Amino acid sequence: MFRLRLIPEKTNIKFMKGRFAGLAVSAFLSISSIILFFYPGLNYGIDFKGGVLMEVRMQDSANFPALRSLLGGLNLGEVALQEFGSPRDVLIRLEKQEGPDEAQNVAADSVRSALTNTYPGTEIRRVEVVGGKISAELFETGLLAVGLSLLAIAVYIWFRFEWMFAAAALITLLLDITKMIGFFAVTQLPFGLTAVAAILTIIGYSINDKVVVYDRMRENLRKYKTMPLRELIDLSINETLSRTIFTSATTFLAMVPLAFMGGEAVEVFAIGMLFGIVVGTSSSIFIAAPLVLLSGEKWLRRNKAPAVEPKGTAAAQRP
Repeated sequence: MFRLRLIPEKTNIKFMKGRFAGLAVSAFLSISSIILFFYPGLNYGIDFKGGVLMEVRMQDSANFPALRSLLGGLNLGEVALQEFGSPRDVLIRLEKQEGPDEAQNVAADSVRSALTNTYPGTEIRRVEVVGGKISAELFETGLLAVGLSLLAIAVYIWFRFEWMFAAAALITLLLDITKMIGFFAVTQLPFGLTAVAAILTIIGYSINDKVVVYDRMRENLRKYKTMPLRELIDLSINETLSRTIFTSATTFLAMVPLAFMGGEAVEVFAIGMLFGIVVGTSSSIFIAAPLVLLSGEKWLRRNKAPAVEPKGTAAAQRP
């Protein structure tokens, strides 16, 4: 039976030839992302800066100029309107109101009354009210979650592999996270708990891919004890390349419908995941592996006596 193979069973790509270019591009993107974090900065969502988010469904197609005029007359500050789903569905965002947290509820009630009185039959489908104190706590909790996840991953890799693998994985994850931050700064997607969830998911996804490559490296270190580390890393990546690409492609395709048809509730998560999958997959090859190579063979093969490789293994694979 004929089977379509997008990737050959055996590849011999010299990934480590481009290790310096990969590290340079990654460093440039991460530094740019840090700059973008400060200017123009992130578009913090209701979760982190406080305010009111309302999802309403009109009886007919929404008249946005009329809605802006109506809500603008309530003196609630900046009001953002966005169509999502169908022409009848409108997402309303109100900036954080001055005064105590109760002021957010008062603003939401004012909008609800204005809409139902002016447009009878309007359905208020969802209301989220976040006060300033709660938003600050949510922001701190989100940062803590990211920090603890990185710490737990570093400890796990350290115990499962050697220290240079843990160091390379942790540095790579930090670079991945900065690129995710830069992506949200460029796209100005709302950065809230949903965005944090996407980052945490990408951290787990990315480290899983790196563990697969590291496992193969460790196996090959035991199998080919005299093969130069650069060749051994290329061999390990090539042996896991098919698994890496197919897993990433499957996850990517699963996120595409959510990104374009999932609605505002999951849009930020899905779009962040799409970008993160590309970043996490490429960093396993062009960042994590070169960082291990930089640690040098003396660390990975110390106290190990040289062994003669079986005939037809490493020697046959070298050009």
